[in-house]
Formats: sequence, C-alpha cells, structure tokens
Amino acid sequence: MVGHHHGHSHPHPGKGRVLFVSLGLTAAFVVLEAVAGIRSGSLALVSDAGHNFTDAFALLLAAIGYYLQSRPGDHVKTFGYQRAGVLAAFANAVTLVLVAVFIFYESWQRLIHPEPVAPVTMMTVASIGLVLNLGIAFGIGDGHDLNLRAAWLHMMGDAASSAAIILGAIAIRYTGWLAIDPVLSILIGAGIVWSAWGIIRDSLNILLEGLPKGLQLTDVAREMGAIQGVIDVHDLHIWSLGSDAHALSCHVLIEDMPPSSSDSILRCINTVLCDRFAIHHTTIQFEHIRCALADTSCTVVKHQH
Repeated sequence: MVGHHHGHSHPHPGKGRVLFVSLGLTAAFVVLEAVAGIRSGSLALVSDAGHNFTDAFALLLAAIGYYLQSRPGDHVKTFGYQRAGVLAAFANAVTLVLVAVFIFYESWQRLIHPEPVAPVTMMTVASIGLVLNLGIAFGIGDGHDLNLRAAWLHMMGDAASSAAIILGAIAIRYTGWLAIDPVLSILIGAGIVWSAWGIIRDSLNILLEGLPKGLQLTDVAREMGAIQGVIDVHDLHIWSLGSDAHALSCHVLIEDMPPSSSDSILRCINTVLCDRFAIHHTTIQFEHIRCALADTSCTVVKHQH
C-alpha cells in the first residue's frame, strides 16, 4: 500500500509587485551612483554602484523566480516551478561573489595609486542609497523563502555599504586620508562574500536534494517509529522542493492487515510529519514483509509494540 499526502503554499502576490517596483528604483539609483562616483573619484561609490547593479539584476531574477514558483505543476513539471526561486537565489549569490572579486582587484590598485575623492558627493549619494536600500529591504522582508532572502540580503548589504561610505566620507573630509576609500571598498567586498556564502550553501543543498536545513533524519525516523502500529521505518529520504516545501518518501513495515485498517496509521504518520517537521508532501509505502532495503538502508529504526 502506498499513501500520499500533499500540501502546498502559495507566494503572496504583493511581494512580486514590491520586487518589480524595487527593481525600477534600484536601476535609477545605479545610474546616479555610478555618475557621482566617477565625477567624485570615489572607488567606494563606483564599487557600490556595481553592487547595486547586481542588486537590480538580483531583483529581476527574484521577481521572475517568485512568479514562476507560484505556478502550479503540470504533466511535465509535476512538482511545479518551486525551484525557480532557488535557482534565482543561487545565480544571485554567484554574481555577488564575482562582483566582490572585481572590487578587491580595484581596491588593491587604488591602494597602490591613491586618487583624490570628493567626500561631500560621497556622503550625499550614500545617504540616498541608505534610505532607498532600507526601504526596499523593509518591503521585501526577511522571510523563509530563499529567493526573497537572497534579495533581502542584497539590500541590507547595500545599506551597510552606504552607511560605511558615509562614515568614510566624513573621515576623508576631516583627515584627508585617501586610503579610507579603497579600504571601505575591501570591507564592502568582504561583506558581499559573507552574505552570498549562506545563500550559495542553502540553495546548493536544495538543488542537490540534501536534507532540509534544521532537520535530522534520525529524529524524523524515531518519531515515525514511535507511532502505534509501525514496526520499522527504512529507505527514508527527505528533500526540499523549494525554500519552504519539503517532501518525504519511505518504506514502513507494519503488521499484515487490510488497507482500511492501516489508513489510521497513515493518517497518524502524516500528522506527525506535518505538525512536527513541516513536511507536507509524503509518499509512504506500507510493507508487511521485510524488503531488501530494510537491511541496506542507512537509517533503520525499529519499534516493536
């Protein structure tokens, strides 16, 4: 007997609109910051403009991914397009790392060959960027959706960069130490890499169908094995369809009984998986005789009643 349980979550349509509006505002600010950075001679502003350009690209990917992952499954994409958002998050994070490498190179060149900057322009443009990025980050929100979290991290990273540029501009104005500008750029690049790494790690885990973050295979197997009527749980697999949607498949050994009697066991298993582990999509195969996988599976939990 094979039992199925399905549960689906749908993205909020308002978030998609926020992403597209944020994309337009960010693109406009990129042009302003790039021009101001070139005119003022500030590498920090130019670096941050490059960061903001990737943010605009990130918001575009996030918006497309957010739209696609809300589409229902069909006869070809049977699980739907939930991983579109994960792919967008991964692409965003990789792009961030590439931008950071460029910033590190340019910062090193500026440390070797210092150039004068206009601190007042730096401070003014960075202040606009700080307000803009904080506003967009607030609109997106830091939720559980990996795609939106990647976009949120982009915005918060830019807000931190803008704050650092403001402080750096004040320091340059009163000390004249030009090395502050490339040093700030290096710190911005380091922050970019730090924020991107978590997204790369989490998105790769989902794409490679690893165990969802925060779950332990033995914990899930133990809870299932404790249910009345369950003798053995084996061939247990848990993976993520998207940022929040988790799936499970396994074999469960029970006593020989008619399907109508085992239905209560199936309901109890799905209730435990849903309530305690937020696993809503399950495929559970009941067995009355031990199969070969029971001896080869990496996780075997036996519970005799």
